[in-house]
Amino acid sequence: MPVVFRESGLRYFFFSNEGAPREAPHIHVIGGGRDAKIWLEPEASIADSYGFNSRELSAILLTVTNNRDRILKAWHEHFGNGRPL
Repeated sequence: MPVVFRESGLRYFFFSNEGAPREAPHIHVIGGGRDAKIWLEPEASIADSYGFNSRELSAILLTVTNNRDRILKAWHEHFGNGRPL
């Protein structure tokens, strides 16, 4: 489970096994018994969320948007398709 970064007590990561066929690029966010899944393309959007309130989700979306290139780079490096950003 590669952790891309941590911020504000939350862990931003993806699973090494993201389905077969693999799902589109996304990031999981977990912390304090809450979790969310955020799609990265075509833009950051909430796929699922459990326990986060709307204000927290807005902050998560902003963090993901601000780190989108970094997250996508980690995704493509890990899964080996080498797609340029």
